Amino acid sequence: MNMMKITVDLERCEGFASCVVTAPELFDLDDERSVAVVLEPVDGGPRTRALALEAAASCPVRAITVSDPLVDEPSLPRRGR
Repeated sequence: MNMMKITVDLERCEGFASCVVTAPELFDLDDERSVAVVLEPVDGGPRTRALALEAAASCPVRAITVSDPLVDEPSLPRRGR
């Protein structure tokens, strides 16, 4: 099974927590900094990948990137600032 990489741009995240609502098993909100954090390394299984992509799409500031390290390309392009 492929490993995927989920990253949260902490400079961009504004703590809307839409990712936490969408995929609570993948994301949590850091109470001290009010930013989303990835809970643990995740496998690239189809359900996990779908949840990660849905969470990334739900982020209003596009702070989440889901990528496949084998091809090193983001699965969801970021919008311009």
